[in-house]
Amino acid sequence: MSHQVVLIPGDGIGPEITEAMRRVVEAAGVDIAWDVQQAGSCVMEEFGTPLPEHVLAAVERAGVAIKGPITTPVGTGFRSVNVALRRHFDLYACVRPCLSQPGDGSRYRDIDLVIVRENTEDLYAGIEFAPGAPEVAELAGLVERSGQEPFREGSAISVKPVSEAGSRRIVEYAFEYARRCGRKKVTAVHKANIMKETDGLFLRTARAVAAEYPDIAFDDKIVDACCMGLVQDPHQFDVLVLPNLYGDIVSDLGAGLVGGLGMAPGANIGARAAIFEATHGSAPDIAGRGIANPTAEILSAAMMLDHLGEGAAAERVRAAVREVLAAGEQVTGDVRRALTGSAEGAVGTQAFADAVIAALR
Repeated sequence: MSHQVVLIPGDGIGPEITEAMRRVVEAAGVDIAWDVQQAGSCVMEEFGTPLPEHVLAAVERAGVAIKGPITTPVGTGFRSVNVALRRHFDLYACVRPCLSQPGDGSRYRDIDLVIVRENTEDLYAGIEFAPGAPEVAELAGLVERSGQEPFREGSAISVKPVSEAGSRRIVEYAFEYARRCGRKKVTAVHKANIMKETDGLFLRTARAVAAEYPDIAFDDKIVDACCMGLVQDPHQFDVLVLPNLYGDIVSDLGAGLVGGLGMAPGANIGARAAIFEATHGSAPDIAGRGIANPTAEILSAAMMLDHLGEGAAAERVRAAVREVLAAGEQVTGDVRRALTGSAEGAVGTQAFADAVIAALR
């Protein structure tokens, strides 16, 4: 069976790691019809946007995409292409497994937890107003009339919307994921002790949903206590479900438990589409040098294969990656340093892919 998949190489190291990923997927024997589409800074001049309409149309047609990292300017310029894709396709569930790999350099072993992050609401909804904007004055008046403490003059404002519907569907997704994958416990992460309305709504909804899944254990953690617990004893967690901002931060913390973002795959799931991507950024400082670690992108492709119903191929890809990492010979510099303290003897991006392909065969 042939699968239609949109491939967005991205920028920075994106083209290098997506090429490695594509070669591994094809070596796994899965018939993929790749529709390559460009997005990011590389198309700004031609189309006046980092995310042209024809790219959105291609993802709409296929329903499945995998992408490389795309640079997001800090403080100025266009908003995140990743966020735009999630909002356009309502990719409400960001799924980030944190699984120990051989040679990942982590101080922990046998980590196996999954972070499920709400992707469309919270502060990442992008509702912001600059200092001095008329909307800020209107909001200031509203706050004062409500009897709450006014904010300082000259403030910039971000709005944090959290809905019962959005909270319910992400918590239901986490419980359904736990059931489907044989997981035992779901932990809801929040700051409801301070943000009693927004995070309070998320927590109340999570508790109501948990009552509908008596076969899955449930607890909740305040986000700061959760972070401390992840550092002290990550084995206490199984599936974590979080609002958007906390999920973004905690998923990077989780990646740090298993060797860093270079080892961390991710998926963004909605009813209309699913987009898979490594969790790391575009690393422009090493772009074009052929030294980037493609492990996270290859493991993201394994998640994509699961989604496409190619579970056997997905497991073969994961096993091949583990075999190459465990051998420690044909690995990129970051892995080599974790194993030996030096990058000496490391191989490049495509040579690592070659080793994974050899293990597949």
